[in-house]
Order: sequence, then structure tokens, then C-alpha cells
Amino acid sequence: MNSSSPKVSLQWLISILVLVIFFSATCVSPTQPKILPKLSVLGRTFLREPATFSESNSQDFQTFYYNQTLDHFNYRPESYTTFQHRYVMNFKYWGGANASAPIFAYLGAEGDLDYDLSGIGFLTDNAHQFKALLVYIEVSLMAQVLLHKFSIDYAEVLIYIKKKLLAENSPVIVVGASYGGMLASWFRLKYPHVALGALASSAPILYFEDITPQNGYYSIVTKDFREASESCYKTIRESWSEIDRVASEPNGLSILSKKFRTCDRLNNSDELKDYLDTIYCTAAQYNDPPMYPVTMACGGIDGAPEGSDILSRIFAGVVAFRGNRSCYHTNTNYFSIETIRGWVWQTCSEMVMPIGRGDNDTMFPPAPFNLTTFIQECTSIYGVSPRPHWVTTYYGGHNIELILRRFASNIIFSNGLRDPYSSGGVLKNISDSVLAILTVNGSHCLDILPATSTDPEWLVMQRKAEVEVIESWIAQYYADLHAITK
Repeated sequence: MNSSSPKVSLQWLISILVLVIFFSATCVSPTQPKILPKLSVLGRTFLREPATFSESNSQDFQTFYYNQTLDHFNYRPESYTTFQHRYVMNFKYWGGANASAPIFAYLGAEGDLDYDLSGIGFLTDNAHQFKALLVYIEVSLMAQVLLHKFSIDYAEVLIYIKKKLLAENSPVIVVGASYGGMLASWFRLKYPHVALGALASSAPILYFEDITPQNGYYSIVTKDFREASESCYKTIRESWSEIDRVASEPNGLSILSKKFRTCDRLNNSDELKDYLDTIYCTAAQYNDPPMYPVTMACGGIDGAPEGSDILSRIFAGVVAFRGNRSCYHTNTNYFSIETIRGWVWQTCSEMVMPIGRGDNDTMFPPAPFNLTTFIQECTSIYGVSPRPHWVTTYYGGHNIELILRRFASNIIFSNGLRDPYSSGGVLKNISDSVLAILTVNGSHCLDILPATSTDPEWLVMQRKAEVEVIESWIAQYYADLHAITK
């Protein structure tokens, strides 16, 4: 292990530059497909200014680099190029290798680890109880480009750490959130000799092909708003045609730009509708207590002055959700450009998630997912055709209850049923050790955020159930280890 600054080879730098240029098309292409709802634990930063997280926030976090192979899956000379793969460790509570104390490994999904170190609370909140070593592994750029590469990268880092620390008998529990939760569950399936178990928070591993209905995501967004307020739901549902009506009038886009106080003049009505779509989806996906963003948005819509027209009520919801600002940027995604580029690339390559809406089945205008059109759009941008069947071929998904009943073990799928992505999650127990731990009122990845004194009882109990399951896995592992080595 080496805590010095990373050194990158010339070939790797060239590869990075090529990929950055390659990804840059996503920001300028007029044919870019609409960005699907983002899979990330980070999106809840819309309620506050993004904080700067780094290992400097705590002396307990130490940064290291592993000499990672660029591409493990072919034998061309350039594949043996190496790069410095970043990971961070926290030894504060670890019981040590001699005690075979466990290792909790957080699998980074996209972007760097700086938020994860303090934004993901499950590891730090439970490290003392388990006497666990904490490891946070950053996803490599190549793993973002090639979905199957993440698993071997993570495996190599974890095997290296255990060997270096003489901790070969320390059980590893991998933890992931959102897209990272998908990676954690798949990692346990592919590398059971590396990971004893996995906690997969808000992991929609079934949102591929025809396993989950296309409208699953937007149906839950609609349900969240309708449960919060019937009048709010009706106002939103009626607003889309009103936006189009105003936009069709002379100077209609200028009228809409002024009414919604946009920082730049709208180019078309779809720009405004996509912006509102993003607001409603973000509010539902991250509908956390105690603020409950869906209730905030509906409070604005329902609380608009008496006599307000429908679009004035919609704008009041925007203000309630985003705060009163001098103007509003309609291209706000609540994520960094790098994260959005990576996500668009993934959905255009191997993570083809068919999220869409039909006629009158949600509060949104119809927008069915059309695979043929999607392939054409992605091909025009990247010059490669998406692989819509890659995930189900490589990791499975169809008939998951039957397949995993005997094959899999030691996976927790945790979900909050107010999270739109829960529609593609595992929502019932598959076996005695492949478990679904649910909360009716939970949101996206809420269970692995830092615990607070204001957490509702149902959230406290969800986390308690997860800890108890992990305790049972580790206890059984130690019993097996003792039986084998005595």
C-alpha cells in the first residue's frame, strides 16, 4: 500500500483524454437521449448547497493507491497498462487480523469517494459494534465504461488489502447504494470467495428488458404525489397541456420563460417540461424525513394565492422546492457534469433501463421507451450500439426468485417503497439468507445515510434489522472457520 500521490502512465493519460473527448459529445449533441432518472445516493443535495467532503475531514481516513491493470479481459499489450486505483481505509475500530475482525467495503459507483466518506453513514455508524475495518473503493474510469470490469477491479483491491494486512480470514461485507447497490449484489454473486455478504441499498437490479413494467418508476412518483395531495396531483397532471398551449401562442416561450423565471429564454416547451419532470422525480426519489420534498412541492402548489392560474401554481411548487431565487436554471441535474456524462454513457451502452410512460397511466405526459429509437440516438452520439440484454446475460434477472433460491446467499436488498426505483428492486425474500428489508415510507438509499436523532422509528428498525442479519452471517462464518481450523 502506498499513500503517496498517484503516478499515471503516458498510455493511461492518452486513454483518459480519448475517453473525455468521447464523453464530451453528451453535452453538445442535439440528438442526446433524455437522461433517465439518475441512480445515485447524491441527488438529495438539492435541498442544500453541496458540501465539500474529503478525507481531510477526519484523521481516521487514509488514502492509498493500488497498481490496477487497465483491462483484465484481453491480452493486447496495452491492456497491461496500469493505473493508480484509489481507495480509502479507516482503521479506528478494527479488531485486527489476529482476531479475524471483519472488513466493511463500500463499493463506489460513480465519481470520486469524497462524498462517501462522510455521506454514507452505515459503515461508520456500525464500525465500533463490529470492530470492523472500513474500506472505500473508488470506481475506476474503465469500470464506468465497461460494466463487467468493476467486479474484478474491486476483487483485486480487496484481495490485495487482505494479503497485505495478513487478514485472509477476515470476512468482507460489501455495501453499495443505488447503482453501487446493484454492484454490491452482483459482486457477491460473482465473487463469493471475496465477499461473505452484501448490503444492496435501493438496487433496481430488475429494471431491465421486460422484467419490470416500463412505467414502474413514474407510477411511484405519481403515487407519492397523489398520496401527499390529490389536488396537487391533479394540478400537475393538467399542467402539461397548458404548457404546450401557452408555448404555441405568439411569444409563448417568452411568456413561459418570464412566468417560470428561467435564467435563459426557453427554446421549446419540452425544455420546461423536462425541468419539471426532473423536479418531481427528484422530490419523490429523495423524499426524506423530516423535510419530505414531495410535501414541500405540493405545499407550494396548493398554497398558491387564491385565483392563481394553473401555471402560477406549478411555479409556486418550484419555488417551494428550490427556494426563492432571482432565476432558475432549467438544465439543473443536481449532479456534476462528469457524473452525468458517465451515467449517459452507461445507459447508452450496457445499463439499458427501459423507463417510460404510457397514456394516462401516470401524472406525466406519455413518453414510452422505444428501444429502436434509443439505439439510434445512442449510436449517433457514441458510434456504438447499446447492449440491452447485457445485464441479464451477465448477471441474470429473469426468474430471479427461482434462480437465486439455491444459488445465492447472504444478500440484503433494502428498499423504501416511496422510492420510484423500488419498482425494479427485489421486494420479497428469496431464501433464508437472500432477504428483502423494506419500509413503506422510505426513500432512495435512506437506510445507509448517517443516523440522526430525528430518524423515525421505522427507519431505526430497518437499520437494526440489517445489522442483525449481518451479525448472523459473520457469526456463522466464525463458527465455520473454527470448525475447519480447530
